[in-house]
Amino acid sequence: MTMNSEGLPLKQAIEAGVDAAFGEVQALYRHLHQYPELPFQEHETAARLAAALEALGFEVTRGVGGTGVVALLRNGEGPTVLLRGDMDALPIEEQTGLDYASRVTAMGVDGKPVPVMHACGHDLHSSCAVGAGAVLAGLQARWRGTLMVVCQPAEEIFGGARAMLDDGLYTRFARPDVVLGQHNMPALAGTVGHIAGSAMAAATTLGVTVHGAGGHGSMPAQTVDPVVIAAHVVTRLQSIVAREVPPEETVVVTVGKLHAGTQGNIIPHSAELEINVRSFDDALHRQVLAAIERIIRAECEAGRSPRPPEFRVLSETVAMHNDPVSTARVREAHRQCFGEARLFAMPRLNGSEDFPYFGKAEAGGFGGDDIPCVYWFIGMTPAERWQATPGESVAEKMRHLEMPHSPYYFPGHAETLRTGMAALAAGALAYLAT
Repeated sequence: MTMNSEGLPLKQAIEAGVDAAFGEVQALYRHLHQYPELPFQEHETAARLAAALEALGFEVTRGVGGTGVVALLRNGEGPTVLLRGDMDALPIEEQTGLDYASRVTAMGVDGKPVPVMHACGHDLHSSCAVGAGAVLAGLQARWRGTLMVVCQPAEEIFGGARAMLDDGLYTRFARPDVVLGQHNMPALAGTVGHIAGSAMAAATTLGVTVHGAGGHGSMPAQTVDPVVIAAHVVTRLQSIVAREVPPEETVVVTVGKLHAGTQGNIIPHSAELEINVRSFDDALHRQVLAAIERIIRAECEAGRSPRPPEFRVLSETVAMHNDPVSTARVREAHRQCFGEARLFAMPRLNGSEDFPYFGKAEAGGFGGDDIPCVYWFIGMTPAERWQATPGESVAEKMRHLEMPHSPYYFPGHAETLRTGMAALAAGALAYLAT
């Protein structure tokens, strides 16, 4: 992964670096894709990424926040830029038909074996981070500062970013001046999308237990039926968005799981719910969660529940806000690298990420001022299919294409991998270049 870029304009130097590193990075990507690992189980993935970064001359530390990898390339005085790539996979059976498709199974959270697949492209993200590291390692004469590559575990359960921060990411290593990251999306391969300000939603999944007093289905008056209470809860929760959220705000409240009982003539002792909440404002998000708890407690009291409901936070992340000044700076670097025609305006997404913990001092638990974050999107749809997809705008076309978490989703085309490597390198050089 070496190159000589002396005398080349920066755009061509980045392209030459991508060309030089591409073969090894593509091989790395295909191996990671074929052998995915679930959140906080990414031992082999982390080992392979760490070895690749060590070979490039980075100072590498393993086991940060569980299975995370931190790699530093120090190159004199200057800013510190953090490039983040996530690396965990999902419990999905792959249906892509690739020669290197995953056939891996692993133990799921319930202790039962599940198929595992990189259906969100985290293998792509971490490979691109290594590839960008290779490009920048070959361009050290043209920049000053510290490059910090972070391979993060457990993004899919919103656990890895906080785990690494809690393990001293910013105290043991370096506190970055800017945090950069990217995600693939079914936009046109070779294009890069940006959005300043509010970009992705906060998300909380609550587990709730509603208690009753079970008995025979023929004698309901001698029981407290938690199924009826849960049914009222589901119905009443729909009023939060309609009657408690300002109409100009976007909030989603979804009851994705409701389980109770074993057969029709038995009234059970309890009912289990899982509730997912998404919004773009952290304060409003807390307000909605408080409303959910208030409603559930009130319905349990109205239904004569023998004891209060139980609440558990199963997963949680804050809203993503791209710093506008930093986003403009990175976008300009991408314009110079790719040209204006290859950039697009990314619509705001109701999906969620734990990436913002790296920038929000209070939420991330690291104190001091917030750190500017920029998170952009790289397209993965081949040109021929993109042209055949209905719609005019990027958002319209994406509605007709597979999204991440589909068993058919495959973002690892050569054009996407090259673009992701170059986008991270160009973003870092927007701060590091001399």
